[in-house]
Amino acid sequence: MKKTKSLYHGHRLPASVINCAVRWYFRFNLSLRAIEELRLERGVMETYETIRCWCDKFGAAIAGRAKAVRRKPGNTRHLDEVFVKLRGEPYMLWRALDERGAELDVLLQKRWD
Repeated sequence: MKKTKSLYHGHRLPASVINCAVRWYFRFNLSLRAIEELRLERGVMETYETIRCWCDKFGAAIAGRAKAVRRKPGNTRHLDEVFVKLRGEPYMLWRALDERGAELDVLLQKRWD
């Protein structure tokens, strides 16, 4: 049986370091230079251009794994409404929740209809 190479084969840094930088970029919407500074504080030195290449190469794979792990919404759904004031004007905030309390959708509108 042929052994397949790792997706991270040939990279200088281990997969955990690469995954951490890519997750920070997509999950927290940080800039590449901000991630570069955060990594430098932890003693890992790579340029923002390297992080950009990692995001291009590994971003889709990491997103696919995260989507596969995500729980499916339940069958029972609840609609929650609340009146809020923004800049002194009243609005209605609607939230759709599933049976586990996970937020499915949010709608903010000026009028009730």
